[in-house]
Amino acid sequence: MRIGLVGKPNVGKSTFFSAATLAKVDIANYPFCTIDPNVGVAFIAAALPCPCKDLRKRLEEEGRLEPVSADDERKGSICEPRTGSCIGYTRLVPTFLVDVAGLVPGASEGRGRGNAFLSDLANCDALIQVVDAAGLTDIEGNPIAAVDDVESSLREETSFLTNELDAWIGGLLRDGWSRGARRVQAEGNKGFTLFLHERFTGLGASNSHILSAVDDFRNQWGDLDNPWLWDDERIDSLAQYIRKQLFPIHIAANKADSAKGTPWDAISSNGLVIPTMADMELALRRADSGNMIQYSPGADTFSVDENAQLNDAQQKALSSMKDKLSAAGGTGVAQLISKVLFDALGHVVIYPVADEGSWKDGDGRILPDAFVVPDQIEAKALAYKVHTDLGDGFIRAVDGRSRRIVGAEHECSDNDVIKIHAKS
Repeated sequence: MRIGLVGKPNVGKSTFFSAATLAKVDIANYPFCTIDPNVGVAFIAAALPCPCKDLRKRLEEEGRLEPVSADDERKGSICEPRTGSCIGYTRLVPTFLVDVAGLVPGASEGRGRGNAFLSDLANCDALIQVVDAAGLTDIEGNPIAAVDDVESSLREETSFLTNELDAWIGGLLRDGWSRGARRVQAEGNKGFTLFLHERFTGLGASNSHILSAVDDFRNQWGDLDNPWLWDDERIDSLAQYIRKQLFPIHIAANKADSAKGTPWDAISSNGLVIPTMADMELALRRADSGNMIQYSPGADTFSVDENAQLNDAQQKALSSMKDKLSAAGGTGVAQLISKVLFDALGHVVIYPVADEGSWKDGDGRILPDAFVVPDQIEAKALAYKVHTDLGDGFIRAVDGRSRRIVGAEHECSDNDVIKIHAKS
């Protein structure tokens, strides 16, 4: 699972990336601070409480575990995550973020990093466009005094990304258009959809992506008759529908704490639009890592560590951030990633184990792995996610909650605990 961070230069993409992943990247107030894409892991709270809560309850009822003590540092959690963490049954699960170089108008024609930028997006499952909600940068990403009409500035900023992506995909269509037209002549509409699938497989296109795009196109234009006679308007329209399927775009209205009013309300997007304060999120996470405060990503408050030695300036800064954080209900960074991952993309968290009774792996660790996968993923497909050998040798699976044996086509649900049996 990869979510791409995109947008014009100098809007806070690298800050957003660093705040979400705590990865060290160059952050500076000038365009193209980021040249090559940065890749990091953000740990996001699963939508449902970790299954270790249910396991703890069972073990306590059986007299095999003492009740949670008031001074338990993990607040009851008994799982042993291989990655991420779990405190108070809130399981943090990994997702990859990709911070690519800033996009400028004309990228599809080679400006900026041009097609190299666009190619960086090919393996992303969704895009978060970080925009400057405060209106402190021009369309090229250069710092400016705040614009008078922030709403118009935001409309221009959000639309140019889709325009560049549309132009890029339109160019890919035109490069192979004659071949696609010949396949319609030879194989009919099915041949055309197969051509589109082949053309965009490198961008992560599935058969369902192409079929959905073609259905939307047909709703506007009718049948796929005589594509060799199509004008630019019709080809561009098909490119737009393909882009919407391949690159769903969600908006981080960044620098929200410096914005006048709520200009993001005017942003038009097919995806989510959430105000964010990436600078504050990064400052809070660094303060938490430095044992100055106790802060959980996505929270609307924090507590100052009683042993922290803070000067007057630090105390004042933390007090100001606490007020802003409370008023906004959080910085929006973790909230947006979570909504993209679980709501927009429809993913869930499933816990594979080696023992369906104890919920342990082969080394005796409780619920060590949490996989973020599409909802209703079939058991055999899950096996392949865990390890290729498990998929190749799949025999059956066992639901760890009900102890029920299920087959390869069993659809898994959020928070399932699954044991996979496979030939060695």
